[in-house]
Amino acid sequence: MGQRNSTSLHDFILLGFSDHPKLEMALSGVVATFYLITLVGNTAIILASLLDSHLHTPMYFFLRNLSFLDLCFTTSIVPQMLVNLWGPHKTISYGGCVIQLYVYMWLGSIECLLLAVMSYDRFTAICKPLHYLVIMNPHLCLKMIIMVWSISLANSVVLCTLTLNLPRCGNNLLDHFLCELPAMLKIACIDTTAVELSVFALGIAIVLTPLILILISYGYIAKAVLRMKSRAGQRKAINTCGSHLTVVSIFYGTIIYMYLQPGNSASKDQGKFLTLFYTIITPSLNPLIYTLRNKDMKEALKKLMTVDHKFTKSKRNWKS
Repeated sequence: MGQRNSTSLHDFILLGFSDHPKLEMALSGVVATFYLITLVGNTAIILASLLDSHLHTPMYFFLRNLSFLDLCFTTSIVPQMLVNLWGPHKTISYGGCVIQLYVYMWLGSIECLLLAVMSYDRFTAICKPLHYLVIMNPHLCLKMIIMVWSISLANSVVLCTLTLNLPRCGNNLLDHFLCELPAMLKIACIDTTAVELSVFALGIAIVLTPLILILISYGYIAKAVLRMKSRAGQRKAINTCGSHLTVVSIFYGTIIYMYLQPGNSASKDQGKFLTLFYTIITPSLNPLIYTLRNKDMKEALKKLMTVDHKFTKSKRNWKS
């Protein structure tokens, strides 16, 4: 116990891509660019869906939550990541690492469950259109969001506590650019099989179970769409569901490859690039995916830009 306590308070050294300084410089620019896109895109979706009364529906309520989640997710990671990529001192305090690990796992779990909730919303809208607003009432939507955040928090507390309680025997070199659970497991100085099995079991519950529910929902949605007689209705259903399926495919594909592989067969650098992809690039793509084929969202964004332009113009006139 004394050994565990003495080693657990050390600062951690984040190795990142320290063997490739030119790659680190290039990645820092990429990360900063995609972070800016994430901030602008997701903030625009939140504001547009709030200001346009036509978008005060369950679908856009969940989309706002996804955009807010992506903002929180990237903001909890990117500042430290940029410090690690740019700065000469690639260290993070024990307390900072603990907070980052808990928040990272919490927000990542939320996205898994939230995408499943969004698929249920689409299932209800397309398969039970006459009862949609009755079933997906504001009270139920709020309860679903609270459940998603609460279950994800419990998952994060369990997994991170198990990982952080492992003795490290002075090992403080994390072969990553952030405090991620697999990297923390690798520096433990005891057999981590039991913890890895716990991670795998909870991974099935948090990742695979929602994915199965999503696939079942879209099976019913596909049947309903094929039965539609209206081409316009089919097109609208395909556009809204296609956007969600694209996000699901990108996010779940990366997560499953990263966390549910037996024996952690991904190479070290490959794992780092995959982490970059689903923590930085995916949140920046979500606004584009949800707006490119969504006429309602496009119109709302145009209105938002018009309001912003008028406000800027009136401000200039007032100053002059």
